[in-house]
Amino acid sequence: MTLVMDVSERRVCRVAGQHRSTQRRAAPPNPYRDKLVTRMRELAVANPRRGRRYIMDLLRKERWSVGARLMKRLWRQEGLLVPQKRVKRRRIGTGENGIVRRRATRKNEVWGMDFVQDRTADGRPFRMLVVLDEYTRECLAIEVRRRLRGKDVVAVLDELTAIRGAPVHLRADNGPEMISKAVKEWCAASGTDALYIDPGSPWQNGIVESFNGRLRDELLSSEIFATLDETRLLVDRWRLHYNHRQPARGARPPHPDQRDHARRRGPLAQGDLREGRSTQAPRRSGRRSSPSAASRACAAPPRSSSCAGATSTGSAA
Repeated sequence: MTLVMDVSERRVCRVAGQHRSTQRRAAPPNPYRDKLVTRMRELAVANPRRGRRYIMDLLRKERWSVGARLMKRLWRQEGLLVPQKRVKRRRIGTGENGIVRRRATRKNEVWGMDFVQDRTADGRPFRMLVVLDEYTRECLAIEVRRRLRGKDVVAVLDELTAIRGAPVHLRADNGPEMISKAVKEWCAASGTDALYIDPGSPWQNGIVESFNGRLRDELLSSEIFATLDETRLLVDRWRLHYNHRQPARGARPPHPDQRDHARRRGPLAQGDLREGRSTQAPRRSGRRSSPSAASRACAAPPRSSSCAGATSTGSAA
């Protein structure tokens, strides 16, 4: 027997001592959503310094059907938050050779160079020479050695030039290795213009500085390097992942390998992914397709000017 009373649900739950959520219908199980959350957590653990937009791009590359609103809701539900960092800003400045006034407009036009320093497990320091194409944001080389001098910089540039050709401009700071006689002679011999930023103005070489920050945040601050050979292996593997695997966002254009991969795979419908149907194109039936509206209009008695003109021309012929 059911007793119906003209009382609100809020008052009944208060009198019965129950929460209002107990009167709601439980959501049906969704295996696809559970697998999506599991994979999202795995990617978040593998990329601890990345946010939900980056993880969403990785999921879409793996052909998961996830939208921005669903990703935001699941990200908050799982408590996957990246600690916010407050970064102090500087004024751009008026440097003639900075990235604002001398911006790259095509591939292989401006190469940026800079040094990054770290230590192995035994406390011995090592240096890394980073060479970056400022237009495509592709990392061309990361040379790891205990010491890097001007002749070592020239050796790396010679190897890259033999593969890609010499750049039009070469942007760097005023370090002793960059302004050395060997580097200046190489620029004069290859026809490359050296763009030296103002002293004490690293923001004028901001593209390479941003890459260095990402390298330190994602790799150097997370790994303990036992030997120099292990360092070279891990750094080169991270460089290949940066160039070919990670999604391109913002001003960075996608790598040619990423464009070919996306064009070859193509989009996938949400229903196909959820229900496990095949993504191949359906076979054509043996019936002949019905004529289109335009062909039926021209086959009918001529009423329009175009079909009438065609009929009169044919009869005259």
